[in-house]
Amino acid sequence: MFALQNRKRFADLSEQEVLALAIASEEDDARIYRQYAENLRQEFPSSASIFDAMAVEEDQHRQSLIDEYQRRFGSHIPLIRREHVSGHYARRPVWLVENLGLDQMRGHAAKMEQDAEQFYLKAAETSTDASTRKLLGDLAAAEAGHKTTADTLIDKSQDEGDWDEEDQTRHRQFVLTWVQPGLAGLMDGSVSTLAPIFATAFATQDTWTTFLVGLAASVGAGISMGFTEAASDDGAISGRGSPIKRGFASGIMTTIGGLGHALPYLIADFWTATSIAILVVFVELWAIAWIQNKYMETPFFRAALQVVVGGALVFAVGVLIGSG
Repeated sequence: MFALQNRKRFADLSEQEVLALAIASEEDDARIYRQYAENLRQEFPSSASIFDAMAVEEDQHRQSLIDEYQRRFGSHIPLIRREHVSGHYARRPVWLVENLGLDQMRGHAAKMEQDAEQFYLKAAETSTDASTRKLLGDLAAAEAGHKTTADTLIDKSQDEGDWDEEDQTRHRQFVLTWVQPGLAGLMDGSVSTLAPIFATAFATQDTWTTFLVGLAASVGAGISMGFTEAASDDGAISGRGSPIKRGFASGIMTTIGGLGHALPYLIADFWTATSIAILVVFVELWAIAWIQNKYMETPFFRAALQVVVGGALVFAVGVLIGSG
């Protein structure tokens, strides 16, 4: 085993070491594909079956490499991994890919196949044994064809409805985990902080004091909303996903919603700051209506009417209290 601080260059590897490296690489790739399959099996069984099949194909590549290695060099295979070779492509550890989404897994798999193809092409160029050269060239072609293989497996084992259903499931999970709590937070942060911010603004006409009140209200509301969302539902029964993710989405968007119309009060001139803050409020409310329309399928004008009327009422309360 090479010391990590004293890695070899690929050009300095012997053919024996190149084959040993290829065997270890195929083992790693098969392990990653199986991890993908396990992560997807419950929610995306069709995609899981594709990664299962790709892992089996990597196992077949590994066995072909082992057979060729034993033919030329005997049964002892030295442990040479990617990280032992300077400039060689790397793979994320399995524990780092466990939380990737379906699209990220597909993209990562495509990059894996491209890297493996380039490795085998480069290795084939350095081989002086005709049989080894042919095997490495065949494996390069196989890695290049993995996407085609996956497409073929899809055609054979799934109909189009399976993938439509998976896409709908993924979209629904995204909405439940990120959009819904984030939207609730944005609405709360944008609307609930209107009254204290504008009441302070019109009562004091001091922009710095108004900013401090807005900052405190926004951050406080964000912390409160984040913890409330995370503690309200662990997602096990509702299927709404990780409570930590939902808590972060809700808390961050709540804070952003309040800070949007608090930040203009960093401007020293009261009426300039207030005019910009009012403009920001309308942008925030229209953004909420757009999100509701796009992800929650609420008719845009109905969503706009709801948030604009609600926001206007809270804004008016703040102005009246601050001016009283």
